[in-house]
Amino acid sequence: MVKAHVFTHELVAGKYRLVDVVHREANRVCWYGKAVDGAGRPYLLTEIRLPDDPEGEVSPRATARVIRMSETMGLLCPGSIATVVDAVAENGVLWVVTEWIDGTPLGELLAQQGTFNYIRAARIGLELLDVLDVAHGEGITHGELSPGQVFVTDRGSLVVTGFGLAGATLAPRLTAPSYASPEQARDDRIGPTADLWALGAMLYTMVEGRPPFRDRDRPETTLKGVDRLPLRTPVHAGPLTRTVQGLLRKDSRERLNRQVVRDSLTRVLTEAPDTVTQTVPRPRLRGVYTAAVHAVPGWSRRTMAFGTALSVVTVAVAALAVTHQLPGTGTSSTGAAPRQTASTPASTPDNRTEGKNTPPSASPTPTASRSPSPSPSPSPSPSPSPTTSSKPSAPPSASASALPAGFQRYTAPEGFSIALPKGWKRVAVKRVGDLSYRVTFGADGDPRALAITYSTVLGPVPVAVWRDDVQPELEKEGGFQRIGEIRATTYQGHKAADMEWFTDAGGEKTRTFGRGFLLGGGRGYSLRWTTPAADWADSADRQALDTFLRTFRVPSG
Repeated sequence: MVKAHVFTHELVAGKYRLVDVVHREANRVCWYGKAVDGAGRPYLLTEIRLPDDPEGEVSPRATARVIRMSETMGLLCPGSIATVVDAVAENGVLWVVTEWIDGTPLGELLAQQGTFNYIRAARIGLELLDVLDVAHGEGITHGELSPGQVFVTDRGSLVVTGFGLAGATLAPRLTAPSYASPEQARDDRIGPTADLWALGAMLYTMVEGRPPFRDRDRPETTLKGVDRLPLRTPVHAGPLTRTVQGLLRKDSRERLNRQVVRDSLTRVLTEAPDTVTQTVPRPRLRGVYTAAVHAVPGWSRRTMAFGTALSVVTVAVAALAVTHQLPGTGTSSTGAAPRQTASTPASTPDNRTEGKNTPPSASPTPTASRSPSPSPSPSPSPSPSPTTSSKPSAPPSASASALPAGFQRYTAPEGFSIALPKGWKRVAVKRVGDLSYRVTFGADGDPRALAITYSTVLGPVPVAVWRDDVQPELEKEGGFQRIGEIRATTYQGHKAADMEWFTDAGGEKTRTFGRGFLLGGGRGYSLRWTTPAADWADSADRQALDTFLRTFRVPSG
């Protein structure tokens, strides 16, 4: 593992401040960090220990290769590759600085949620295969693939990091040696088949809950095990079993090729049994909305119900609950499957067997405006088609300045900032002393609403806040239906959780997505997005939620 000499708030290259650990793997730590300049932009900083280099040649070669390869892959797979903005080698450590990814490392999702069912694993495998197809077609091998190098974004798409690490040093493998191929373990020449082995090892990990070859005390020992030990037959892979075994053949010449793997994973999804209709919508905070209705003339009962203000405990709980339901982190923190609309049944067994919802999966159109009058709701974006290749959609940019048309940045008197549709304003504010507040945003004639809650009395586990504090209050009002399970995730480097639910407000069904995250010391925020249930899949609504999650920033300092 990386030397324990790096501490939170330490500066890297005098330009980046480390804030919190996002994920750890053998010899690799991902950090949420911020630039120390006035902008304070968020970044993902990856810490990798370099092998000893007496001649001092490794560091410059490593940094140059990582930056060059990131640029190349970014052009080949726009939106699916982490954008490297800097690479620094100091004190024997390579720091790779990328634009912040609003998502969660696959390894972190597995640690939080346990094993995935084979449907969810197959979806993720297909999306990763899309990236590998492009890379291998250009003669590029990743060589460092692992669950920590694959991020599931808030919209459910994948972003891959780590291109350029392989070959930057003479070491056969820099990080996560348990995912190295046998030829890497032997320090032989590697090619695309090494990435296919890693894909198989990741599929194995997703369904079995552990890698096919475990990490041992030292990388050399782990690599020896990969090369020499027999594969333990997977017992939970179901129809994925033969694919996993075919990818994990010791002889690289005998491994399944990309097309065979694609056909196999597609067939798994095509032949997946139908699931029962899932009628439980995502949870939402309930409470006293009457005062808000009377306080804002011209707003309907339905509209203001979205911006409900709760008691301090409920508010705090709701905020956390909302936060932890990141869309991918599927909103199921995995983001493997697309969301369902309020009226459609789940399309695959993942939600039934694992109780995990997924975030909005369709890439919204650039249209930001929305007619106040409801329009027919389009059907939800389907799971990756079994007959076509599904390219990962582009993740949101970390740059707050890159806003969709029709949005503008708003900075609240409370200090937080977020991009809002033009014409939106504060329509209600509820405060409980210095303990909490909730600010609700909307526009006249627009049935949608966004509520941002801050609290100083939150518990340490976001999922528990949603489950034990928020949901019981919501259930008291009647008409509440939770959609799927409350999902743990991370958001901008913080512990978070997501929850979705339906509410019947005055005979009009609404759907709410909530994400809550903790800042430490009992403090935390939640973002809650509410729309008419029939309009949940509208492209403008999807774009709005994506923009809110991408652009929200807590007060600086």
